[in-house]
Amino acid sequence: MNTIDLRSDTLTQPTEGMRKAMAEAEVGDDVFSEDPTVNRLEKSAAEHMGKEAAVFVPSGTMGNLISMLSHCNRGDEVILGDQSHIFLNEVAGIAALGGIHPHIVLNQPDGTLDLETVEKKIRSSDLHYPPTRLLALENTHNYCMGSPIQPEYMQKASALAKKHNLKIHVDGARIFNAAVALEVNVKDLVTDVDSVMFCLSKGLSAPVGSVVCGNKEFINKARKLRKMVGGGMRQSGHMAAAGIIALNELVKTLKKDHYNAQFLAKGLARLKGIILDPKLIKTNIIFFRIKHDKINADMFLKKMEDQGIKILAIQPGLFRAVLHREISESQVERVIRVSEEITK
Repeated sequence: MNTIDLRSDTLTQPTEGMRKAMAEAEVGDDVFSEDPTVNRLEKSAAEHMGKEAAVFVPSGTMGNLISMLSHCNRGDEVILGDQSHIFLNEVAGIAALGGIHPHIVLNQPDGTLDLETVEKKIRSSDLHYPPTRLLALENTHNYCMGSPIQPEYMQKASALAKKHNLKIHVDGARIFNAAVALEVNVKDLVTDVDSVMFCLSKGLSAPVGSVVCGNKEFINKARKLRKMVGGGMRQSGHMAAAGIIALNELVKTLKKDHYNAQFLAKGLARLKGIILDPKLIKTNIIFFRIKHDKINADMFLKKMEDQGIKILAIQPGLFRAVLHREISESQVERVIRVSEEITK
């Protein structure tokens, strides 16, 4: 029985083209900025995002961390969503390592933050308060159904930030999914932001790595902080080579993932005891709940695993399924059939 693994798009394997490019990559010492393949990846990433420069990092978590450390001093404050990955799933790194205070705003169902609320949260200069330095947004928004954030919203958020002399960082782990879903150039989603991190190792299928983009001054600072937190790499062109192919060849595959996510959502939504609104599914991420009179969430998860299907339990009764290029339409059909058998 072949396993169908829907826990995350991080499970994607590198393509044959990536493996060949990795094996044959021209490399140097990246800490000395002498790895030509890393340099090519960083140049390409910056051009994709419409920014001056970029730095290659081992992970999205490190990319977010060094970005926020670059923007904030110890004791400064960042405004971010209560469902954001930075707040929930990055081991409180900004607080533990940067002394940065998170000021939480409730995420809207579409992943945005209400900008009137954000403005009210910006601190005055009262000596009792930490200074607000940064607004952090997420696009697509993982825990808000993988929702893509519209360019118009980003423009309004940027205008608000400029009004109050704040910087904006975008956790764009899946920002290419957002661009594909919205049918816009990815640059349009980050035009006026100060920094953006995106992952190469999710739907884009590289084995490892993310890239942080911004202006030259910011990237110089971020590069030094990468070294501080242990992210300086040597012959990392072997990894960067896969990232170049990810940018050049894999973005076009994301549309199929979105189609399969919608197909799966519609199939699950008609089943007894599964709570899911397919209209909310815009990219490759599905969240659904089990509320069934005969089976509970643990039973559902176990029965799915017994049939070789893996999904992620986020909370009691809440599951996530993530579509990626290694999940075919026929496999989606099988997931629906098995789910129907379990819930009938």
